[in-house]
Amino acid sequence: MTVTLLLLCGSLRAGSVNEAVLRTVQAVAPEGVATSLYDGMGRLPHFNPDDDGAGLDDEVVALRGALGAADAVLICTPEYAGALPGAFKNLLDWTVGGAEMDRRPVAWINASGPAAPTGGADAHDSLRKVLGYVNAEIVEPAVVRIPVSRDAIGPDRTVEDPPARAAIATAVTALAGHVTG
Repeated sequence: MTVTLLLLCGSLRAGSVNEAVLRTVQAVAPEGVATSLYDGMGRLPHFNPDDDGAGLDDEVVALRGALGAADAVLICTPEYAGALPGAFKNLLDWTVGGAEMDRRPVAWINASGPAAPTGGADAHDSLRKVLGYVNAEIVEPAVVRIPVSRDAIGPDRTVEDPPARAAIATAVTALAGHVTG
C-alpha cells in the first residue's frame, strides 16, 4: 500500500525554511510514501462563507480535491505576529465547509528557530484549534518541533543538517505508520 501525504506550507515566502522542511520530507520519505506539495495557497480567494457553495473557485476545488485524495496531511507553517500567517489561515478557512478534513490524519512540523519569540507555539496552538473544528485526527507522535535555521538549507532547497533530516524522516514515518496502522 502506498500512503499519500499532502504537504501544506504555511509560508508564501520564496525559499522559506518551512518549504525547505517539506521539500526535505519529499527527499526522505520512506518507500511506500508518496508526497505532494500543494502550491496554490497564494491563488486562493479570500474566504467568504457566501462563496462556499455551488460554483466554487477553481483553486478551492483543487485544494479540496488534493485533501480528499490524500491519506494524511503534513503541515509546516511559521508563526507571524503571534498567530498563523493570514494566507494559511485563509487556506484552513476554505477547509471548514468541505468534509475532506473530517477524520483525516494530520500532523505538523514546527521548524521555528531559537530566535522566534514563542518558538511558534502560538501559531501551532491556533492550528490545533482550527483542526479541531474540521474534525481532523491529530497524529501526536508526528507533531514535532525541529528547529531549522536558514543556514541549514542547502542549494537543493532541502535541510542539510543530518540530525534534522533524521527527525523529519521519523515524523514522516510516524504519520505514514498511523495510516497503515
